[in-house]
Amino acid sequence: MKTFMAKKETVQRSWHILDATDKVLGRMAVRIATILMGKDKPTYTPHCDTGDFVIVTNAAKLRVTGNKLQDKTYRRFSGYPGGLRTLSLGQMMAKSPEAVVRLAVRRMLPKNKLANQMLGKLKVYAGAEHPHKAQQPATIEL
Repeated sequence: MKTFMAKKETVQRSWHILDATDKVLGRMAVRIATILMGKDKPTYTPHCDTGDFVIVTNAAKLRVTGNKLQDKTYRRFSGYPGGLRTLSLGQMMAKSPEAVVRLAVRRMLPKNKLANQMLGKLKVYAGAEHPHKAQQPATIEL
């Protein structure tokens, strides 16, 4: 019996929607990353992007456990001396809750060229409205 290897031309993609209200960030990000990679499908192939599209709504209403709102920090460096910038999770949630979800999922994806393709299939919105109603997304429950 030959091993099945998916090709990018034959991949069937579907759309999923997830309401992030009162969902824990890490557990939600794991589920999203699994769907984006296609690991929940029997046709999963490591060298091919077989994942589906994921829409996350109400990203501003997600929750975290413990003291992560104060203790967890996001760091970036400008490249100049003294250019380290840090923000706490609470500050990031106030500034851009979409970026928090996107970063959590991005760090769970494989570290290769396929990760950018997979992350491009993630659509995150702070509120309940999204422009993807025509795709008729199926609801995901955690």
